[in-house]
Amino acid sequence: MPRLQDHLTLARRERSAPDRAYSLWRETMTIDKVPMTVRGFAALEAELKHRQQVERQRIIQAISEARALGDLSENAEYHAAKEAQSHNEGRVMELESMIARAEVIDVTKLSGTKIKFGATVKLVDEDTEEEKTYQLVGEPEADVRSGLVSITSPIARALIGKGVGDTVEVTTPGGGKSYEVVAVQYGV
Repeated sequence: MPRLQDHLTLARRERSAPDRAYSLWRETMTIDKVPMTVRGFAALEAELKHRQQVERQRIIQAISEARALGDLSENAEYHAAKEAQSHNEGRVMELESMIARAEVIDVTKLSGTKIKFGATVKLVDEDTEEEKTYQLVGEPEADVRSGLVSITSPIARALIGKGVGDTVEVTTPGGGKSYEVVAVQYGV
């Protein structure tokens, strides 16, 4: 015959599992600020506005037209429109989260000789003598082809705190690279 003490212990264990789950959820859901430039923040706001005011309406119209075609269970247009709606709403939520967590940094007001967020850096590849110019920006606005590298990328992490004349070793998926810093600018 089970004792009352056994039931209380079991009840405590059952209650503590959700408590542990909640604690884990709180740890993972900490509000981390997302650094970004004024230009990057404006681009996120513009995309959010477009998705809410233009894309959402277009998708609603596509769903409406697909419903008019009849049987929804075998209606490819309806399923495609619902999938587009799901994708759009997911991106809207992602954008709203990034905008809410944004730490907007006006790079035109930054200065200094050391590399930090917002710096435009000119590098020379020590192997090929090829010049590259990058600006260190937030993750949401990073685009390497445009010369915008994320502050969390391997090259940005290697550059932080360095100055003109310093050499940096960068370990990338393509192998190790060595660069010399030849210029650091802010407000570009």
